[in-house]
Amino acid sequence: MLNMDIGKLIGEATEYDKKLILEARKPKSWCKSVSAFANTFGGALIFGITNDGQIVGLEDPSGDAEKISEIIKTRLDPIPEFRLRFEEENENILVVLDIFKGDETPYYYSGDGVLEAYVRVGNESVKATATELKRLVLRGRNTSYDSQISAYKVDDYAFSKLRERYKKWTGNSFDEKDLISFGMANEQGYLTNAGALIADESPIRWSRLFCTRWNGLNKSNGILDAIDDAEYEGSVLSLIENGEAFIKRNAKMMWRKTSNSREEMPEYVERSYHEALINALAHRDYLVNGSEVHIDIYDDRMEIYSPGGMADGSVIQERDPLTVPSTRRNPVLADVLNRLGYMERKGSGFGKIISGYEVQVNYAKDKKPSFRSDRYQFTVIMPNLNYDVPQDVPQDVPQDVPQDVLDKQIMSLIRKNNKISTEKMAIALGVSAKTVKRHIKAMDNVHFVGRGFSGYWEIIEE
Repeated sequence: MLNMDIGKLIGEATEYDKKLILEARKPKSWCKSVSAFANTFGGALIFGITNDGQIVGLEDPSGDAEKISEIIKTRLDPIPEFRLRFEEENENILVVLDIFKGDETPYYYSGDGVLEAYVRVGNESVKATATELKRLVLRGRNTSYDSQISAYKVDDYAFSKLRERYKKWTGNSFDEKDLISFGMANEQGYLTNAGALIADESPIRWSRLFCTRWNGLNKSNGILDAIDDAEYEGSVLSLIENGEAFIKRNAKMMWRKTSNSREEMPEYVERSYHEALINALAHRDYLVNGSEVHIDIYDDRMEIYSPGGMADGSVIQERDPLTVPSTRRNPVLADVLNRLGYMERKGSGFGKIISGYEVQVNYAKDKKPSFRSDRYQFTVIMPNLNYDVPQDVPQDVPQDVPQDVLDKQIMSLIRKNNKISTEKMAIALGVSAKTVKRHIKAMDNVHFVGRGFSGYWEIIEE
């Protein structure tokens, strides 16, 4: 007999395991899935169905349901929330065990002389690593790594990068008490891990950024493997700044003439790699202290690698990146970066990375950014838009670009907010601040009146 619709069978659960029979004497064979579902995002076990989807039913569904309930209550600690129900197809009765995402993680399987917690990776239930266990413990306490109080005192660290960016972005001075209100310190004068990550000389040693411009299409290509490389440490804000600077010095800009203007043709889209780098640093798993964020630039692509997989345990290759909801592994750090204008609260990072590419003049479907993850890492792959493009295109962008679409977009932003900074314009438009300034300079009808934060933009209407 053929399987009925799985989605209809298990309800709203997207993860499920199929079991032919209840193995009461070998409960670990299915209890590990109970642990994994409770520790991740929930799921269902279907008893009475073969691996290839044939419904055969159970001989004693009521008795099996009682045994399932009893085994869960004796072998799982703490006991997860679950529901047992019966489904019938062509007189064959199955037992469906719904396991709900738990709040008291980790949920352990206890038996055979072991105490083990499991997590869901793809369609498998696997034993949790030491790092995953730490993460589950934090979740069970309704807290996160970045909100934990560190052993580092506020008075021992400077925050010049933070103060500079805050002033530049908001126009206000950063007050010492803001460290507490932003979640970066407590009233006793100790930094949270988020505060320690943002401090100028961050004491969290594994918060580092490794950058390499490789010679060729992989990491082993002839005598000269790397054309440029750099290692950075310190404040997350410094890592952002240094990472973007490394990309810019290793990325070429081309341009082409059109009928009435010239169009820029970057190898990599600033808006896209800015978003990818911010996400890598903001959402990396800082419980993994033997790895760091990497920027690897090859001839045909750039890869930004971050320790730790998807925060919800899923695999990005199996999902539509445009519909993935925002899940913040480090909510305090993410909030601070939002206050500083680096990222948005609504979690539209994947969409920004892709859309930044789609508006480029030399974009094609084979140049679409892609994403790869497993339980240990997350990687963004951004193709070089100019790879295999004829190299007889001029390499320098002219300084006298006439008014075009970008000019109109700049004027639109100014009309909405006449005090907007060129940095904010650049982020909104997905270009560099240098490009914005160059275009404004060429526009005779746009002027800045006054100085600094008290000044404003003026458009002379014709």
